[in-house]
Amino acid sequence: MRAPGKINVFFRVGALQHDGYHDVASLYQAVSLFEEVTAVAADDFSIQFVGPVDASGLPRDDSNLAIAAAKLLAQRTGYAGGVALTVLKRVPIAGGMGGGSADAAATLVACDELWGTGLGRGGLLPLAAELGADVPFALEGGTAVGTGRGDELSPALAKGDFHWVLALSDSGLSTPVVYRTLDEHRDRHASALGPQPDLVKVETAVLQAVRVGDADSLADAMHNDLQVAALKLAPELTEILELGESRGALAGIVSGSGPTIAFLVGTPQEAAEVRAVLGRRGFRALIVSGPVPGARVI
Repeated sequence: MRAPGKINVFFRVGALQHDGYHDVASLYQAVSLFEEVTAVAADDFSIQFVGPVDASGLPRDDSNLAIAAAKLLAQRTGYAGGVALTVLKRVPIAGGMGGGSADAAATLVACDELWGTGLGRGGLLPLAAELGADVPFALEGGTAVGTGRGDELSPALAKGDFHWVLALSDSGLSTPVVYRTLDEHRDRHASALGPQPDLVKVETAVLQAVRVGDADSLADAMHNDLQVAALKLAPELTEILELGESRGALAGIVSGSGPTIAFLVGTPQEAAEVRAVLGRRGFRALIVSGPVPGARVI
C-alpha cells in the first residue's frame, strides 16, 4: 500500500475544546511524497522501518499509529491474527505533513485487504477518525476541506496540478507544543487580535483558487494560523521562507505544525530553480505535486 503526505494549504485554528482538541478549518492537499506499507500475515503485531528517513526514534509498540490502526481493525472485526508491517518512510517525521497518519491509513487498507475483513473505504473512515484527525484525509487524499478536529471531510474540486517545493528540517516540531505556543501567543495578544471565533471556515478565495487551478490566486490566499507559533519555536524557518519567496516561489507556508515549509511555484521548471537555490544554501528540498489519491494498493 501507499498513502500520501499532505500540505495544509489553508489552516485556521479556533478555540480549544473540552476534549483537548482545537476547532479547526483546513484545506488539505495530498502530495506526491508517499509512505509505503507492506503487510504480511503474522501471529502477532510488529513494525519495522526502512527508507531514507531516519525512523530510529519512532515507537514500535501500541503507541505507533500504524500498530494502533491494525489492532483497532482486528478488534472491531473480530480478526484473531496479527500482521507484520514494513514501512518505507519518505515523509519527514514530526514535519507537519502527516506521515504517521499516512502510515495508519495505509495500514487500515492493507489489513482490510490482507485479512479479508471487507470493510472497504467507507467502513474504514470511522476507524480512521478514531485514530487521529489527519488519518481520514490520508485515506481519502485529493484536495479536501477539513473541519471539526480536521477529520470531518468534504471533497474540494481541484483543477489541474499544483507544484510545490518542500524545504525539510533536520529536527521536528511537536504538534501539541505548537498548539500550546499558539494559545499562549493569543492569550498575550488577545486585545490586539480581537475576539477569537468559536467556528472557523475555509475562505472562499482559497476554494476558488483550487477550483480553477490558479496558482497565483492560491498563493495570495494561503494561510496558516500555526505559522506564528512554529516560527517562534524554530526562528531559523524565517530565513528559509524569505529565501524561497525572494528567489522565485509564488508563496511559502509552514505546513501544518511545521517545520516543513511548502513553497508554491508556477511550473516544474520554477520548482527546479527554487530547489537549487535552497540546496546551494545547504537546505534539503524536494519537489512534489498535488493533488494525488489517498491510500491505495500499489
